[in-house]
Amino acid sequence: MLALQPPPQAPIDAPQIEYSAILPVLILLGAACIGVLVEAFVSKASRWAAQVTLSLLAILGAGLAFVLYVTDSPERGLTTLYRTIAVDRPALFLWGTLLALGLGALLLIADRTVERGGAFVAQAGIRPGTVQDRAQMASGGMQTEVFPLTLFALSGMMIFCAANDLLTMFIALEVLSLPLYLMCGLARRRRLISQESAVKYFLLGAFASAFFLYGLALLYGYAGSVKLADIANAAAGSAASDTLLFGGFGLLVVGLMFKASVGPFHAWTPDVYQGSPTPITAFMAACTKVAAFGGILRVLTVGFESTSWEWRGVLWVVAVASMVIGAVLGLTQTDIKRMLAYSSIAHAGFLLVGALALRPEGLSGTLFYLLTYGFTTLAAFGAVSLVRDSNGEATHLSQWAGLAKRSPVLAWVFAFLLLAMAGIPLTSGFIGKFVVFSAGIQDGMAPLVVIALVASAVAAFFYLRVIVLMFFSDPAPDGPTVTVPGTFTTAAITLGVLVTLVLGLVPAFALDWAGTGTFAF
Repeated sequence: MLALQPPPQAPIDAPQIEYSAILPVLILLGAACIGVLVEAFVSKASRWAAQVTLSLLAILGAGLAFVLYVTDSPERGLTTLYRTIAVDRPALFLWGTLLALGLGALLLIADRTVERGGAFVAQAGIRPGTVQDRAQMASGGMQTEVFPLTLFALSGMMIFCAANDLLTMFIALEVLSLPLYLMCGLARRRRLISQESAVKYFLLGAFASAFFLYGLALLYGYAGSVKLADIANAAAGSAASDTLLFGGFGLLVVGLMFKASVGPFHAWTPDVYQGSPTPITAFMAACTKVAAFGGILRVLTVGFESTSWEWRGVLWVVAVASMVIGAVLGLTQTDIKRMLAYSSIAHAGFLLVGALALRPEGLSGTLFYLLTYGFTTLAAFGAVSLVRDSNGEATHLSQWAGLAKRSPVLAWVFAFLLLAMAGIPLTSGFIGKFVVFSAGIQDGMAPLVVIALVASAVAAFFYLRVIVLMFFSDPAPDGPTVTVPGTFTTAAITLGVLVTLVLGLVPAFALDWAGTGTFAF
């Protein structure tokens, strides 16, 4: 008896891959994999130099590939890898921002002069407070795994803000999150609070990922696809129940807002900012915010713009909550890193104003705000790492009293950065808020903009409080000292300050680039 032959299968077409478009991401991922091999095969004494060289070359190489592609990229952008990645003008702006911020963060991470041996523990498996723990602190060694982890996280951020479907976005979310969970617990000093922050971040991040994935499943049930464009088409003309659509959207937004530390989904932010090694705090505060809002902009604009009347009111409430939580609770903080954490929550509310203005001005304004906020925050945390006592970083506000008398240069630099966060004219922060709030008014969100202005005024108080403390108080006799920064930390702080100043004086180039195109799908 002859066996039945199965019908011939149609050949599967290989996806069209635009390698030149995604080359920056491939370079970072490749270098991260090589960094893992370096950890396995290079001697411990040579690892730091090898990892720093490899990581810097990777970011510079990715930047070169990025510049070469941008100069000849199509105006409308393109999609590649079965339309899972969209390399369009907003994605390119975000990629350039992330690469520049990643370079600055890597310089802070690599510095071993501010803290002998670097900010990271030499051997993560040693219990805090033991004899071995004290010995490793004295040895000056460093856990060099942070370098490939940083490259993995940075590549995940770049994929996240260019993802054209929700499944790719979820995978990118995990690629950027998992290294951060690990790096938060690797502080050389204050090991217990560092490890506590890592556990909190991991547990709350797992909940947020679950919300995101459940929302993805509901949206797939509604549209039969995870691609943002297909979800938009289904929302515009589908007979399926809107319960799946808006239930899935709500759960998806919870996951996105968590990653962007938008109140009231901010519970992890102050503890993680305080407990993490300060270079990692700078990396998270700058780069994660850029990637998260890049994803939020793409999801709202490409996938759900046609249904904005149904969900915009809810996100108004979220934006107001974030501004109020960040501004009011920031007033009560006595730790400088926790204060900057609540500042980031307030800024997330301001950014949401631009994201909700579903028009070209809102998109370009939000992108510009992300650029300005990232560099200002990176430099601010770099400055925080320099004020130290015998126990490490001196982050209590009382220890910053009279800092201008101990180190006038650092005090003026930090004051300038705080004024930029407050949105004072002649700084990039003023231009960023101006363009975002202008877009909100043009889109009919004047009440929300008024609330944002009031929240900005309230937040300005705790920035000015630190400035008054530094310049108009007397230093304690046993107060902290200001460490002379090494080359890497000096370069990172200088980069942040210069960009903050230049974008406040001549913002036209960055604003024009941010407004050159829309999302491709």
